[in-house]
Amino acid sequence: MLRTILVTLVVTTVVTSAALGAQAPASTSTPLLDANTATEAQLAAIPQLGPSLAKTILSRRPFKSITELDALLTPTLSRPQITEVYGRVFVRVDLNTATDAEFLLIPGLGNRMLREFKEYRPYKAIEQFQREIGKYVSKEEVARLERYVVIK
Repeated sequence: MLRTILVTLVVTTVVTSAALGAQAPASTSTPLLDANTATEAQLAAIPQLGPSLAKTILSRRPFKSITELDALLTPTLSRPQITEVYGRVFVRVDLNTATDAEFLLIPGLGNRMLREFKEYRPYKAIEQFQREIGKYVSKEEVARLERYVVIK
């Protein structure tokens, strides 16, 4: 009986960890390409994109916002695939002018952090973002989120 419980616990832990790992946002060690400047080869190297979508992305540039890129990818890729793509390539969002829809396309960003991002507007410097958002998440998460934003 105890052995069965332990085996069930181990299997559940492994399955849960694998599922969470598949959905986890990319770390800061993964380069984040700009969809407006990445080369065709860089885009084609992203497994979900491949050569065909890479050419389409190049032909539709420049993207004024991440929502424009999202509209291009949505008919072809599933939402989990798009989230994986955004871990590798993105159109950075302006902290002072981004819409809710733009913020929510940042992988791993939910409604709670959306409220926090907007609460501290206007942002004058990235250090302000680091300080204010750092109240809610780890330094590593701030660094990861920082890759998706800009202050213009």
